[in-house]
Amino acid sequence: MSLADNKCIPCEGGVPPLDDMRAKDLLMELHKDWLLNDLGHLERSIKLNDFDQSIKIANEVAKIANEENHHPDLFVSWGLCKIEIWTHKIDGLTESDFFLAAKVDRSIV
Repeated sequence: MSLADNKCIPCEGGVPPLDDMRAKDLLMELHKDWLLNDLGHLERSIKLNDFDQSIKIANEVAKIANEENHHPDLFVSWGLCKIEIWTHKIDGLTESDFFLAAKVDRSIV
């Protein structure tokens, strides 16, 4: 089963974030452009040819996020869409963050 086949589970807080080793293992299952940024969040920057493509990608990510009830931060500019994912309630990563990233990969790769 692929990470993208899993459903995001809402976090109610009170659980620890994934440890670094587990996060790095799950990162290996995502598109090569995903990274763990300095804050420990999942991040992917997608370079595109123009602003319209950036908006199209952001809208596709927004659609997935609404379906999963798991909402990343999006940064859109000319030729770039940056996606940043983490679980706000625990200020860290859960498996659901990786599920969302994999769903994004499946949709836009």
